[in-house]
Amino acid sequence: MRSRKRIPIAEPDLTGNEEKYVVECIRTGWISSKGKFVEDLEEKFASYMGVKHAIAVSSGTAALHLAVAALDIKPGDEVIMPTFTMIACANVVRYMGAKPVLVDSEPFTWNIDPSKIEDKITEKTKAIMVVHIYGHPADMDPIMRIAKNYGLYVIEDAAEAHGAEYKGRKVGGIGDIGCFSFYANKIITTGEGGMVVTNDDDIAERVRRLRDQGYNVSLRKWLVHDFIGYNYRLTNLQAAVGLAQLERIEEFVKKHRENAHYYNHLLKEIRGITLPPEAPWAKNVYWMYTILINEEILGITRDEMMKRLEDYCIDSRATFLPIHQQPPYKDMYKHEKYPIAEQLGRRGINLPSGNTTSKEDIEYVVSAIKEIISGVKK
Repeated sequence: MRSRKRIPIAEPDLTGNEEKYVVECIRTGWISSKGKFVEDLEEKFASYMGVKHAIAVSSGTAALHLAVAALDIKPGDEVIMPTFTMIACANVVRYMGAKPVLVDSEPFTWNIDPSKIEDKITEKTKAIMVVHIYGHPADMDPIMRIAKNYGLYVIEDAAEAHGAEYKGRKVGGIGDIGCFSFYANKIITTGEGGMVVTNDDDIAERVRRLRDQGYNVSLRKWLVHDFIGYNYRLTNLQAAVGLAQLERIEEFVKKHRENAHYYNHLLKEIRGITLPPEAPWAKNVYWMYTILINEEILGITRDEMMKRLEDYCIDSRATFLPIHQQPPYKDMYKHEKYPIAEQLGRRGINLPSGNTTSKEDIEYVVSAIKEIISGVKK
């Protein structure tokens, strides 16, 4: 196979209005958290999502932290969440002194298993945090029914799922509050940044004030803060990039889906590789193109496959290590087992699948995988 330049796991496409808008910020001097691009990004993201409120923040983790804080999660409270997710989900709950209560994944979509949630509810449970993993929506109807029956909030972590849909509804806007990340490898980016969305006026107001050190703008008293908040504001410079990205979100979602379908076409005949799912009721945006490696069939582990791909100048990433296996949480959950999540964390690999990934890149990656497998079997 011919040598070639490195294929990154994901990189942003910044060929739209990003430079134009950023230059405008610099020339006008509006570079901090005040400015028209922050307001425009919030307004247009809310419109895209079909929600009343969108509040721009400094990161996806900040969005999750503000969501938990705005729902008044306190020490001693419990928040149910999947163990197969990014560690930030658990961390923000711990920031508030509350406890993450973990649930295994269901095997098809890899999301939180709704059938296992009810067994984890106690009198201390205050919310269910749903994660739309790798761009595939969780099964929201049974989760919303459980939350309603027990009087619980639903937080949607849609950090990886911009534009994904559950039964025709965009995820992030289904529960009480939704959170997005605009990190550089996401479908749209501000470099670092995030967004909180909600249809609840009171929740939105609390998020806005928590984002800005608890400042109560309605009092019109400069530097008067009537509760403790955070500095989680997004800058106008970042919002300028984000607005230009948002203008192309449908193009980027289409690109991710087309790339995933092309990968599926090229990989579907390889026994021992599980392709990413898409339920009949879901629109998966395939934030990452994720496959599972069956080492018993292929004769190679996930980690070995990643090392071999590196020889071909192909970047890849392992799937999330489940929360209960993470060093800060091992002792807390040492008596708990989550077999589906553990299998996903051990077998999963993310292949190059960003906004700039080309068909030629995909063909090269698949050819490399086939060569690696062929070499193992000889």
